[in-house]
Amino acid sequence: MKKFEYVIKDEIGIHARPAGLLVKEAKNFESKIMLVKDGKSAEATKLMAVMGLGVKCGQNVEVTVEGADEDAAFDAMKTFFETNL
Repeated sequence: MKKFEYVIKDEIGIHARPAGLLVKEAKNFESKIMLVKDGKSAEATKLMAVMGLGVKCGQNVEVTVEGADEDAAFDAMKTFFETNL
């Protein structure tokens, strides 16, 4: 398992557009990708769960990746967060 923490920089946080892009990116991998904020977790392939976390600008999110292709998934998620959020 690999994980990283990221502070959201997008002014609106994880809203519909970036959440949709995140889900699309996460579905490219077999690994289980989870987001955790304030003890609440969501699977990154589930749009409503991701949006349900209510992540806002300045808040910290922990991303965990576990599975057969976790190295590639980890790199892709880290790049996605840095580029889009």
